[in-house]
Amino acid sequence: MALVFTESNFQAEVIDSAVPVLVDFWAEWCGPCKAIGPIIDQVAEDVAGQAKVGKVNVDNARELSAKYAVRSIPCLLFFHNGEVKEQIVGANVTKEQLKAKLLALA
Repeated sequence: MALVFTESNFQAEVIDSAVPVLVDFWAEWCGPCKAIGPIIDQVAEDVAGQAKVGKVNVDNARELSAKYAVRSIPCLLFFHNGEVKEQIVGANVTKEQLKAKLLALA
């Protein structure tokens, strides 16, 4: 299961993380976000111990969404050493592609 990232825990969980982090910016009302949700959860289970996977609800974290220029959702950001290394916008991606990108940063 993916973690829940908020404005209050983002620094500790994502920016200061010792392992790569995949962050899914999503919203309840977004169809493609709901479609990719189960894939995000599967990736979280598959990479446990090697990387972190979590979700940011854009409606609850407007400042984070603005900081990372999230204009379309789902927006998947890959963080390593506190920096965005890669970005995927949209739900047209497979579990294997997500895992490969995330573990390549490890």
